[in-house]
Amino acid sequence: RRGGYMELCGIDVQVQQQIYKLASSGLCSNLDGQVMVDLMVKGPVEGEESYQQFKQERDSIFEGLKKKSQMLHKFLNSIDGISCQPLQGAMYAFPKISLPAKAIAAAAAEKHSPDTFYALSLLEHTGICAIPGSGFGQKEGTFHLRMTFLPQSDKLEAALERFRTHHLMFIKKYT
Repeated sequence: RRGGYMELCGIDVQVQQQIYKLASSGLCSNLDGQVMVDLMVKGPVEGEESYQQFKQERDSIFEGLKKKSQMLHKFLNSIDGISCQPLQGAMYAFPKISLPAKAIAAAAAEKHSPDTFYALSLLEHTGICAIPGSGFGQKEGTFHLRMTFLPQSDKLEAALERFRTHHLMFIKKYT
């Protein structure tokens, strides 16, 4: 965030225009930055020297994302009380979580929706930040979380193990 103020008194109009132009150029990215964004957006086309490397890197990134999305989907569905549809397009899973009546009552006592109560417990006990599904207009009486699969595979695997441990502890506590 930035702001500023400049008043030019007794300065030739042509000089004022040049100073104004100079100050305005600071509001835009420099030429190098503009070129880099253009290259990122367009990318090389088939037949250009860097196309094969670009394609290999792009395909590797997409394949990695696909594997992590499948890993997250499979992992979530392996936990009793959690179900998740296959991930298609977004970089998020939206698993449905079955919560015991005691957890729902405890959430009400804390003035939280049950999925918010679960998400706060998850954050407190594991450091995992998941977004409560109640913020997305979920069907009444159902509870969901929004989770991403963007972390590196090894970090994602470790986080998922912490997630499983938390879920089992949470269910045991409120059953």
